[in-house]
Amino acid sequence: MKRIQTSAMTEGPFFGKIVLFAIPVTLTGLLQIVYNTADTAVVGHFAGKTVLAAVGSTGSMIGLIVNLFTGLSMGAGVLTARMLGAKDKAGTRRAVHAAMALSLLSGCLIAAIGVPLSPTLLRWMQAPADTIDLSKLYVRIYFLGAPGSMVFNFGAAIIRSTGDTQRPLKYLGVSGLLNLLLNLFTIIVLHWGVAGVAIATISSQYLSALLAVRHLMKTESDVRLQLRQLRFSRDALAEILRIGVPAGLQNALFSISNVIIQSNVNCFGSDAMAGISAGSNYDAYIYTATNGFTQAAMTFVSQNVGAKKKENIRRIWLISLGSAAAAAATLQTFGFLLRVPIVHLFTSDPAVTAIGAQRMALIMPFFIFCSLLDVTSGAVRGLGRSFQIMLVSLFGACGLRLIWVFFFLPMKRTLTFLYVAYPLSWGITFLIACALFLSLSSEKQLDRLLAGSDSPQTV
Repeated sequence: MKRIQTSAMTEGPFFGKIVLFAIPVTLTGLLQIVYNTADTAVVGHFAGKTVLAAVGSTGSMIGLIVNLFTGLSMGAGVLTARMLGAKDKAGTRRAVHAAMALSLLSGCLIAAIGVPLSPTLLRWMQAPADTIDLSKLYVRIYFLGAPGSMVFNFGAAIIRSTGDTQRPLKYLGVSGLLNLLLNLFTIIVLHWGVAGVAIATISSQYLSALLAVRHLMKTESDVRLQLRQLRFSRDALAEILRIGVPAGLQNALFSISNVIIQSNVNCFGSDAMAGISAGSNYDAYIYTATNGFTQAAMTFVSQNVGAKKKENIRRIWLISLGSAAAAAATLQTFGFLLRVPIVHLFTSDPAVTAIGAQRMALIMPFFIFCSLLDVTSGAVRGLGRSFQIMLVSLFGACGLRLIWVFFFLPMKRTLTFLYVAYPLSWGITFLIACALFLSLSSEKQLDRLLAGSDSPQTV
């Protein structure tokens, strides 16, 4: 599969180029999820449901902290793509070095926050007494790998902004294989349980980070990384933060709502925790399969903003949206029809299997709205309007779910009724996000953006 040239991202036709860009991104994520699924299966079958519940119950809390900082990598990718589209070599170099310096700082901050605060956060989430010690151990080790995770995320965003989506796929392929092999060794051979899962995870994160940094240091393109030039260029850092902070907050808002929902799941006991953990694994496959089109929308729109080609903006969004819809519809149909055998991959416990399958039966028919919302959010960020889409998510993803949990759930406290919050919030938020994008991409708004009176600053 050939790489897309940077200049080709601003010239139509776009369908083939978007698909060519998206496929490696999708395969990268799917490969990572395959390895994570294998990890979960190993844990469920060889370490038992208590360990499975301990690992699964921490996902929302980890996502809350990590996603807040991961959004910054989106700002790095958008800014780098815009500088490449504008053919601003000096601006590109400043963006790259500011982004990689920020990645190191972000990773260290996550570790500094996550390790000491994990017991408090787990208590807030009402983690059951039979899993809290194991969950605490897993989270503390996991957060020690945050610097590696952040460096890879930022490095991969920069590499993808050039049109090269294949190298991150290769790097995650290698690191994911290491993760799987270490999981098998630490759990089955060494019997380390939760500690083994966490150690395998952070080892793979540091390997992927090293591979990404190695490429950026060796490349002859405008995104070449030179360690002695790592510094926080004021203008570049300000623009990354302007785009990335709202994106991170948007991710965090989703995670906050998921933490609240997870805390309600925890009240139903360890069987419910394990069942939800097993049943939600397939969600990640659909989201990841369509996230390639989200990344394509964000990168292509950003490059065309830099190149001042407003006529391409809505066309790119529609192509990305239609492609994501086709992928999501196909995968969610398979998920609904095969929900019982899918959940059974992760556990042999009948009660846990029934709970996981019940969740999938409710979520699968509506998951397409989550994917379409993600693509539209990416297109809005590509326009440099990250704050506006964050406000939409504040209302839709977080506000609606909180209203549901605190006002409607007490009327009928069941797991099924709890998970109605997801399709409801996806559908409403997607409609609002569409209205926002259509407004921002109108002829008048684009003229203002590209003329400079309302444009993102250059660096």
